[in-house]
Amino acid sequence: MRLVLQLVGRLLVIVALCLGAATVWATVDAHRSVDRATSASAQRVAKALEALYWRELLLRSNREREHLLPVPDWRTLETMKLISPGVCVQFAPATAFEKPLCGQSQGIGQAAPRWFAAIVPSFLGSHAEVVRPVSDRAAAAGTVIATPDPAAAISLAWEYTLNVLDVALLMSVAIALLASLAIAHTLAPARSIVTALQRMARGQYRTPLPRFRSMELAMIGQAVGELGDRLEEATAQRAALTRRLLEIREDERRALARELHDEFGQNLSAILAFANTIETASAKDKNGHAITQDARMISQATHHIMACLRGTLNRLRHPLPEELGLEASLVNLVDSWRSQSATQPVIQLDLRGDLAGVRGVAATTAYRVAQECLTNALRHSAAREIVLRIERRSGDENALLIRVEDDGGGDAERVARSAGHGLTGIRERVTAAGGSLLIAPANRGLSVAAKIPLAA
Repeated sequence: MRLVLQLVGRLLVIVALCLGAATVWATVDAHRSVDRATSASAQRVAKALEALYWRELLLRSNREREHLLPVPDWRTLETMKLISPGVCVQFAPATAFEKPLCGQSQGIGQAAPRWFAAIVPSFLGSHAEVVRPVSDRAAAAGTVIATPDPAAAISLAWEYTLNVLDVALLMSVAIALLASLAIAHTLAPARSIVTALQRMARGQYRTPLPRFRSMELAMIGQAVGELGDRLEEATAQRAALTRRLLEIREDERRALARELHDEFGQNLSAILAFANTIETASAKDKNGHAITQDARMISQATHHIMACLRGTLNRLRHPLPEELGLEASLVNLVDSWRSQSATQPVIQLDLRGDLAGVRGVAATTAYRVAQECLTNALRHSAAREIVLRIERRSGDENALLIRVEDDGGGDAERVARSAGHGLTGIRERVTAAGGSLLIAPANRGLSVAAKIPLAA
C-alpha cells in the first residue's frame, strides 16, 4: 500500500477520533448548559422577587410584615422573560393550585432520537432543581425553585450537539482535505527517489536528483547519490578485474594450446608413424595378420585423438573474430559444428545489421557467447533445431544482440540458477563488456539472450 494512502488513512482515523471526542464533549457541555440555564433563571427570578419584596415592604405597614408575600404580582410577563427556555420556576411557599411559571419550550429544538434520550440520562444523570432564597436578609421572603423540563432539556442538548457537530464536521473535512494535500505534496519527491533507485537497479548508477526542501528527503537523496557513486565505482573495478581475468584466461588458453600442439601433437604423430611402420612390416609377414589389425586399430584411435585435439585447439586458440571478423567467424563456427556429424541438429544462422565494423571486446564476447551456447545446446539437450541470431542495433541503442534458441526442452529457472563454468564464463564476459544476459523459456526449449553495448 502506498505511503500517502497509509498516512491519509491514519489521518482520517485521527479525525474520526477527534470528531467522536467533540461529540462527547458537546453532549456533556449541552447537559451542563441546561444546569447553568436553570441556575441562572433561578438567580434572576430571585433578584427580581427580592426587589418586589422590599418595594412591597416599604409600601405596607410594619404590622403586615409577617404576611408579606410577592403574590400575585410576581407572575408577570417581565418575570417570565427572566426564565430560560425549558425551565420552570415556582415560588415557595406557593398558594393553593398554583402552577410553576415556565419559559417558552415550544420550538426550541427538534425532537431528539430515542437512543439519545435514553443514553444521555443514563451516563450523565438527571438535572437537579435549583433553590434560591428571595432575600438573604429576610428568610420570610420565601424561596425560588427552578426545575428544568426533562423533554425540553433533551431537545436543547440534542440541538446544541447538532450545532457543534456541524461545525466540527466541516472543520474535520477541511482539515483532512488540506492535510491530505499537504502530505501528498510533501511525499511527492519520493517518486524521484524511487525512480532513481529503479534506474540504479538497471545499471544507471549516476542518476541526478533534484534538491529537496525537506531535510529528511534531502538526506535520503544524498545517501542515494553516494550509493550510486559507490556502486558505479565498484562496478567499474569489478569490470576491470573481470577483463583482466579474461585476459589471463586467454593467455592460459594460448599457452595450453601451444603445449598440446607441441607435446601431444608430436607424440601422436610419432605414434601414428610407428603404427604405420608396424602395419607395413606385418603386411609382408604371412603370420602377421593379427599384428596388422592391431596396428590399424592404433592408427584409427590415433586419428580420432588427433581430431579431438584439433577441435580442442580450435577452441583454445586465439578467437577468430580478431582475425576473420565477427561475421566470418560465426559462419566458420556454425560450419564446423555442421561438418562434425550428419546426425547433428539443424543449426540456423541469422545475421542482421552491419557486423563488419564490430571489433574488439564486443566481437570476442559475442563469439564466445555464441560458441558456449551452441556447445551447451548440442551436448546437453535433445534439440532438433537451433537458431543463432546476431543483430546489430544502431541509433541510440547502439548494441549487439545475441540470441540462441533451441527446441530441446529444459528448465529455464534451473539453468539460470546453474553455477556451471560455461554459464559463469558467459555472465562474466557479458558483465565485463557492460552488457546483460537473460535466460528464458522459448518455444519447446530455452532461449539465451545477451545484449552487448558497442559504446562500451
